[in-house]
Amino acid sequence: MRQRAKTGGFVALPDYELLELYLFRTYPRGDVKPLAKALLNRFGSFGGVLGATIEELATVPGVGETAAMDLKLLHEATLRAGRDKIVKRPVISSWSALLGYVRVALANESREQFRVLFLDKKNQLIADEVMNRGTVDHAPVYPREVMRRALELSSSNIIIVHNHPSGDPTPSRPDIDMTKQIVEAGKALKIAVHDHLVVGREGVASFKALGLM
Repeated sequence: MRQRAKTGGFVALPDYELLELYLFRTYPRGDVKPLAKALLNRFGSFGGVLGATIEELATVPGVGETAAMDLKLLHEATLRAGRDKIVKRPVISSWSALLGYVRVALANESREQFRVLFLDKKNQLIADEVMNRGTVDHAPVYPREVMRRALELSSSNIIIVHNHPSGDPTPSRPDIDMTKQIVEAGKALKIAVHDHLVVGREGVASFKALGLM
């Protein structure tokens, strides 16, 4: 596998072999192919493996604390690499990089998570913050808390992001109603809501592109 990766690049390796090669760094004397395949079967995809929590990873026989930590380290490194592409530049002009980043961050989350990207007047990223975590289908959202945090960060613009663990990113009626409340709350404070992105394994839905705001 190492030789094929050297000659053809890592892209030449299927997911289970790429995962196997990574796990071999944790278990250098063991046969990790069954473990790699078990992880992919349990979580459905390479991204699903990286997006799983340490507790979820531990449910797969053979995954110890070290392997779980190593996989989460890889996930965090991937997130930071994606974040580098959208910091210190106007987020709305780096839209494809932004969509890639939110998919890595949220597409494989098992519970709903509500995040806000706080932007300055030039639409550069100030902060990406998780405002709330919820259940498999609901994360409470409080427009006043979103606006309070925007004022604390001197943010002029925001992008709302949340995920649908079901995999389908289609906005729900509660999603639409909640977005309207946040948009209205922002108007009084002159804080613009550029978009609301709903992330699922099947893709990312944009409220603005769908004509919902």
